Amino acid sequence: MASSSSSPLPPAMKNGESTNWTELPPELTSSILHRLGAIEILLNAQRVCRSWRRICKDPSMWRKIDIKIPKKFEDLFHDLEAVCRRAVDLSKGGLIEINIEHLVNTSLLNYIADRSSNLRRLGVVDCGPVVSSGVVEAVMKLPLLEELEITYKSSIRGQVLKVVGQSCPNLRTLKLNCIGNFKCCDKVALAIGETMPGLRHLQLYRNGLSDTGLNAILEGCPHLENLDLHKCLNINLVGLRG
Repeated sequence: MASSSSSPLPPAMKNGESTNWTELPPELTSSILHRLGAIEILLNAQRVCRSWRRICKDPSMWRKIDIKIPKKFEDLFHDLEAVCRRAVDLSKGGLIEINIEHLVNTSLLNYIADRSSNLRRLGVVDCGPVVSSGVVEAVMKLPLLEELEITYKSSIRGQVLKVVGQSCPNLRTLKLNCIGNFKCCDKVALAIGETMPGLRHLQLYRNGLSDTGLNAILEGCPHLENLDLHKCLNINLVGLRG
């Protein structure tokens, strides 16, 4: 039978002393630091002490990188690209997943691709037409890519998606999110249906495809398990494949 009294407190808590965070086991410290974003780690956490800096330089810390720009860092926007490059360097080729918001340019995408041949997921937000060509250049170097998410303001060309499909035979998840004005056009859908037969999950947010484009996807992607067409307003659902 369990005792009704509470478990004895550690000596530090008994005496009202604070815990020395630098003396935590490395694996526990690593788990805690993993909850921070790359910017917080490289600009703040790694400067706390030598033991934290040593942990922050471990390549296992950088298998997944999320680059989001908090408001307090907006003034450092131009310096944050260097932070992203540093994070990629620290992965030492072991990077599996990277997500970048509002910091995307062709040079950075190529830098990532040249050093991350094992990358499985690439997510980019606020991708303009110039960066779309950068995405093409990058994915051509990422044959193991399984998931691609692009959030863009302007239209994305069908030819871009063709290159993605031809360069990434393992692609299983594609998410295209339009946050600007979209055009009624089936070129993207036709490219997906033509070059991505292995897709399992497809998300097209505010895409201008019609029933023709949707049919092309259904015919060309027979293994689809999830199809999200949120706010695709040009679809009439007439004459679709049964």
